[in-house]
Amino acid sequence: MQDLIEKLKAETAAFDIVDAQTLDAYRLKYLVRKGEIAELFEQMKSAPKEQKPLLGKLLNELKQLAEAKFEDAKARVESTRTEETVIDLTLPGRRGFLGAEHPVQKVLGDMKRIFLGMGFQIATGPEIEKDEYNFTMLNFPPDHPARDMQDTFFLSKDVVLRTHTSPVQIRVMLSQAPPVRVICPGKVYRNEDVSARSLCVFHQLEGLYVDTGVTFADLKGTLYSFAKQMFGSDVKIRFRPSFFPFTEPSAEMDITCYLCGGKGCRVCKHTGWLEILGSGMVHPNVLRNCNIDPERYSGFAWGMGIERTTLLRYGITDIRYLLENDVRMLNQFE
Repeated sequence: MQDLIEKLKAETAAFDIVDAQTLDAYRLKYLVRKGEIAELFEQMKSAPKEQKPLLGKLLNELKQLAEAKFEDAKARVESTRTEETVIDLTLPGRRGFLGAEHPVQKVLGDMKRIFLGMGFQIATGPEIEKDEYNFTMLNFPPDHPARDMQDTFFLSKDVVLRTHTSPVQIRVMLSQAPPVRVICPGKVYRNEDVSARSLCVFHQLEGLYVDTGVTFADLKGTLYSFAKQMFGSDVKIRFRPSFFPFTEPSAEMDITCYLCGGKGCRVCKHTGWLEILGSGMVHPNVLRNCNIDPERYSGFAWGMGIERTTLLRYGITDIRYLLENDVRMLNQFE
């Protein structure tokens, strides 16, 4: 049996391991439970008792040498690069894909920065609102059409999903004395059909400034500055008389159409103008409702839709594109 051990020792030493295949063949032939070395250990059980110490020593040496050769060969094979595993350093690197702001959030962020630069602060409020704050304190008559179920989502008789962020203005005026200078961004809800120009859930940014001696000229100056910073110094602007229950006088502000440049097209209904916001001087009744003396204080307010402004800024023709999560459209704003 000693001769068999020496023969197997020479055989394992001579076994040529050159790759992963020959490495695995070596392991299966010599090192597994039913390999040739294990078979010699089984044969040693029937050897004479006086020979077992010597045979055990020789077999353990054989096993250790075989295992050492296997580990050395394994490390060598794993560190050797074949043509299939070589990395071509001339190939371009893999591009890392990062998330980006949604265009609506980009526009909202730019609006916030512009008004913060003018000295306004940001105020927020609940999206589920009391009818009192959403309508009554804003000088909406009891029979105003906006109170109808066709325009407002009523959760109960006196609780609604807010239709604008104006209730935040009410909460601010109730909580602090003038001067008040805030912008109120947030999500609003209206019971309207979804179309290329309107959504039933969208974002608004409203603003409020209340102090002594505030005039309509201050309103126009603030909004002119905003429009120039938001849409560029070349944009043309106009104000038109309008009506809102919570402002008097009231006006809507238009800018030149982003598609036709003011020449007239289907989007601007061939007028060359597009409305971007409603505005006006805060109605004295609204000030009184908030315990502010309209004889001493005056103020102006405005409100605009963020999605509508996004369409104007980027020349998007359908507001629904902003909600469809189409990567082809969103990738343009990385």
